[in-house]
Amino acid sequence: MKKILAMSVVASTLAMTGCASILNDKTQAVNVSASNGKEIAGTVDGVQFKGPGIVNLTRENKNKVFLVTTEGCAKETVAEKGVDGKFFINILTGGTLGSSTDYSTEKMWRYSENVVVSCK
Repeated sequence: MKKILAMSVVASTLAMTGCASILNDKTQAVNVSASNGKEIAGTVDGVQFKGPGIVNLTRENKNKVFLVTTEGCAKETVAEKGVDGKFFINILTGGTLGSSTDYSTEKMWRYSENVVVSCK
């Protein structure tokens, strides 16, 4: 009887956790570069960045807008949000509880691994 109770507790705990919530960090590393291969600078989410380089984006239910200050480059470049594939696996295995956990932690969102700013 104790074994069944213990297994039930473990199964319930696993069902309530989200796959993306466990496997994804709160931030995602994104490679930012210019289309002409030169250096660029700007801000994203109020944080300065320089490229080419890696920028850590906080996973959120919104697109990220790179505001570029480099002359001759597009002033804004959008990194659109998308749903991480782990979220869909979680719907199948964890059901409503697991997927709602992923949604509430916002770790279900992902951005393109490469953001290229258009420059002359």
